[in-house]
Amino acid sequence: MSLVSDSDTFSLRSFLVRYGFLVIIAAFFAFFSLYTGSFLSGTNLLNIIEGSSILLILALGMTLVVALGGIDLSVGIAFDMGAAFAIVAMKEYDAAWYVAILIGIGGGVLVGLLNAFLVVKLSVSPFLATLGTFFIGSSVQRIFTGGGGPISHRQAPMEYRNLAIGDVFGIPSEVIIAAVVLLIYFIFLERSIFGKRIHAIGLQKTAALVAGIKVNKYIALGFIIAAATCAIGGMIGSANLRMFTPLAGFSYLLDAIAAVFIGASIHPHGRPNVPGTLIGVLFLGMVANGLNLMGLDFNTKDALSGLILVGALAIAVAQKRLR
Repeated sequence: MSLVSDSDTFSLRSFLVRYGFLVIIAAFFAFFSLYTGSFLSGTNLLNIIEGSSILLILALGMTLVVALGGIDLSVGIAFDMGAAFAIVAMKEYDAAWYVAILIGIGGGVLVGLLNAFLVVKLSVSPFLATLGTFFIGSSVQRIFTGGGGPISHRQAPMEYRNLAIGDVFGIPSEVIIAAVVLLIYFIFLERSIFGKRIHAIGLQKTAALVAGIKVNKYIALGFIIAAATCAIGGMIGSANLRMFTPLAGFSYLLDAIAAVFIGASIHPHGRPNVPGTLIGVLFLGMVANGLNLMGLDFNTKDALSGLILVGALAIAVAQKRLR
C-alpha cells in the first residue's frame, strides 16, 4: 500500500510546475547570503540591479519575438548597430547627442527590417533568418572597423555618457531607462490588444489568421521593435566605455534567451511574459554577482555559470513538459 496518495502526488506536481523555479531562486539567494557576508548589502543589491539593466533591455526584445513564436539570434547585432551608429554620428559627423540617440535607434531598426524582410517576405524561418542577419552584421562590423578594432570617442558629450554613468536622485540612469522600457513592454505586451494579438500569433498562427489578425504585420513590427529596443542597450554600453566595440552584443545573446525561457517556466501557461523575464534576468545577475563575491578564479566561475545556466534551462523545459 502506497503511503503517498494520488492527490498528494498531484499537489506536489502542481506545486513544482508553478513554483519550482522560484524555489530554486530562493535557494540560491539564501546560499549566497549565508556564504558571502556582503551579498545582502544595499550597495551590492543595487549593483546586481544596475549590472542587469542592459541584459533586461535585450531580454525584453527577445521576449517579444519569442511571444510571436520565433527566436532572434541577432539581438547582439542590433545592440552593436545602435552603439556604432550613435558613436560614428557624434565622432565623424559632429551630431548632437540626442540626434545620435535617434540615429542609434535607427541602426537597430535597420536590423529589424532585414529580419522582417527575410521572415515575412521570403518566408525564412526566424531561426535561420536571424542567424543570417547575425553573420551579415558580424561581417559588416569587421569590414567597417578594418578587422574588428574598436571605435573610440573620448570626447563624447556628457549628456550621452550620462546614459550609463548618470543618476537621478541616486538611482543610476541605466536602471531608470531599463525600468521605463520594462513598463512600456509590460503595458503593451501584457495589458493591451497589441499584446493579446502577439500572443495569439505565437500560440496558433493559423487561428490568428482566421480571426482576422494581420499576422505578417505584427511579425514585422515585432522584429523591428525588438531590434530598436536592443539598440538602446547598445548605446548605454557605448556610453559607459565611450567607444563602439564590434561584436560586444554577442555576449548577451545566450543570457537573453535563458532569461526569457526561465520567465516562461514561471508563467502558469508556459508563455513568454514580461514579469517572468525580469525574474530570469535578476536570477542570472544574482548568480553572476554571487560567484564573483565567492572569489572564484575566472575559469571556475565561467564553468559554474555555464552549468547553472544549462541547469536552469533544463528545469524550465522540464516544467513545461510537466505542465
